[in-house]
Amino acid sequence: MKKISRFKENSYNTTNDFDYLDQLEKYYNSSLGTNVEKLQNFSKYVPRQDLTNFIAKYELFKKILEVPGSIIECGVLFGGGLMTFAQLSAIFEHTNFIRKIIGFDTFTGFPKLSKIDKLSKSPQAKKGSFAIDSYSDLMKSISLYNSNRFLNHIDKVELIKGNAEKTIPKYVKNNPQTIISLLYLDFVLYKPTKIALEYFIPLMPKGSIIAFNLLDDAHWPSVSKALHDVIGVSDLKLQKFNFSPYTQYVIL
Repeated sequence: MKKISRFKENSYNTTNDFDYLDQLEKYYNSSLGTNVEKLQNFSKYVPRQDLTNFIAKYELFKKILEVPGSIIECGVLFGGGLMTFAQLSAIFEHTNFIRKIIGFDTFTGFPKLSKIDKLSKSPQAKKGSFAIDSYSDLMKSISLYNSNRFLNHIDKVELIKGNAEKTIPKYVKNNPQTIISLLYLDFVLYKPTKIALEYFIPLMPKGSIIAFNLLDDAHWPSVSKALHDVIGVSDLKLQKFNFSPYTQYVIL
């Protein structure tokens, strides 16, 4: 089971959860159809929890359809979330070549942890956790995505590789045109989350959305701490989806 769950926060999982994933791995490998046919019938295989995350991102996307600006995901990992937003944009606004989908990640796992990060109750709270160099793989995915969308001569998805404490200020400086409609925060560490809030919020118009993964979670207290320190919560109307325990958001 270690291979399947190696890049997942599994603090809340039970033995039954792991057994299910083991059985799912075996079923997918032995199931009828080519890999493409399996993808075309993805609901046979996708775990309920991951389908829930997909639907949550769909619901967030719907809320910013009329809001101009790019979508930024902080914390890319394998890229499923980033490409969800990319696919939704290609489906619902296929001529909107202005909106970019931008992902920030080290692609080498966590850099050093702050004192606040070390208060985490997660066994994953250590230097190097969630390390997967998916950059090249994602570039191939983006290339395939481009071959199957309108206006594909104009770049839509962008990957920003490196420590966000440095790459975010640099990106904002080099891209003064930037407006942000949706900021999806999944760094789970204090300093990069704080930097993202400080640099990106001034670029977000009324009606745009800040979405959080693992807010108000003792396993990753850094997310809430960064929010408290940058803008606080007393004047925010934090919202959630009843079907998703992890996704919280605020409409500015």
